[in-house]
Amino acid sequence: MAGSELPQAAYNGRSSSRPTQPGSVDEAGLVALARDGDLTAFEYLVAIYQRRLFRLAYRMLRDRGDAEDVVQDTLTAGWRILPTLTREEAFGGWVYRTATNRCLDVLRHRTSHPQDLPGADPLADVAAAVAARESERESDPHHTAEVAAELQALRRALSLLPADQRACWLLREVHGQSYAEIGAALRISPQAVRGRLARARQRLTAAMTQWR
Repeated sequence: MAGSELPQAAYNGRSSSRPTQPGSVDEAGLVALARDGDLTAFEYLVAIYQRRLFRLAYRMLRDRGDAEDVVQDTLTAGWRILPTLTREEAFGGWVYRTATNRCLDVLRHRTSHPQDLPGADPLADVAAAVAARESERESDPHHTAEVAAELQALRRALSLLPADQRACWLLREVHGQSYAEIGAALRISPQAVRGRLARARQRLTAAMTQWR
């Protein structure tokens, strides 16, 4: 395969139109063709996986720009590793695993540098709902200050969680994903999700004791 960068014809950074599928070749066949340098086959793989990976990344990161970066980085890496694949069926698992690991890297970076992403507040939807509820009744400055302080304490507690526990908690409590869905996204079993979520809840409960 000539070159290691993802061809621009295969991915334009934000959206991709579905190219014509070569014949009736299945996904493993497309991987085999792409591994041999067939750009049309790789374009079709991009069309298959781009939206799936974006949904995964956006659910974990809640930031469109970061999610798009994860998708493009993953597909670029997928183009590069194609010549090394010995099993065509391994491509799908590889791109999901790579995208998830890149998302966890972003979450770890946010934990270490929360000031880098002031607009990527994982509790923004919660805060907005609280603000809307408060606006519907008579203003109580003391109560409003308490709610704001509680949300800030929760943000701080979340930032101290290990990245995998934080991802599990956000996907479950904020985005309403099932254990099976979280396990598929993080490439772990539902039992492992349950364990990490339990540890996350224990740590958050301990951190939020004063607000109970």
